[in-house]
Amino acid sequence: MNDTESKAGDGRKFGRLLLTGAGGGLGRVLRPRVAAFADIVRVSDLAVALEDSAIAHEEVQACNLADRAAVDALVAGCDAIVHLGGVSVERPFEEILEANIKGVFHVYEAARRHGVKRVVFASSNHVTGFYRQDEVIDTHDLRRPDGYYGLSKSYGEDMAQLHFDRYGIETVSIRIGNSFSQAKDRRALACWLSYDDLTELLRCALFTPGVGHTVVYGVSDNVGSWWNNRYAAHLGFVARDSAEQFRAAIEAQPMPAPDDPVRKFQGGLFTVAGPFDPQ
Repeated sequence: MNDTESKAGDGRKFGRLLLTGAGGGLGRVLRPRVAAFADIVRVSDLAVALEDSAIAHEEVQACNLADRAAVDALVAGCDAIVHLGGVSVERPFEEILEANIKGVFHVYEAARRHGVKRVVFASSNHVTGFYRQDEVIDTHDLRRPDGYYGLSKSYGEDMAQLHFDRYGIETVSIRIGNSFSQAKDRRALACWLSYDDLTELLRCALFTPGVGHTVVYGVSDNVGSWWNNRYAAHLGFVARDSAEQFRAAIEAQPMPAPDDPVRKFQGGLFTVAGPFDPQ
């Protein structure tokens, strides 16, 4: 079977897929969409209220990612993991440490113990947020995190690489751009990722064989994108949406000053968030 024939869409599914961070912004979007990828989807977040809205073929299991034993129990019996869980904005290091650094360590160690061989890790464009917006980069360029959040995602990519090299656990780390229902500002014109394109990229990430540890920017087919995915071409991902549909409305907004981070750096306002000094 060649790579094209073995892509998702041929009817294959996982027996049980774990979706962490199911109560977050993207988790709520992806929760019904990933039902096509597995017979059973185990959804998890800190919010116990997830159980109130369980749908068919779901298992709901609240979990604190900083709790190693709880994560181990969460991963038990799963065949693949989509790891969205954690703090998704710039916050003090102590908060990032618990959810994003300890959390990703616990997920990968549980995957190792329970024989999970495929992980999709929600990394972030903030891993390279200090590149300028007039630069085009790829996933082999030096990482330049724009804060503690971006730093935690850089750590997660290294955790993925270690667990592939040492234990053969394959990961696709998706450096998610600006993923909302629509592009809202000039920065998003370059880095917007539609929900449909995210779902397709997730499908490719779960089912493409032989990915090793692949890093890919999660971005739609936008004019003037800052990111080149040449090193992730084997995923077969083809974005179908573009932020161009929002350009007229966005360009009617006031133009930020040339030194405004939202116009200067790929990471936008994340490059100036904090520091979070104790009061």
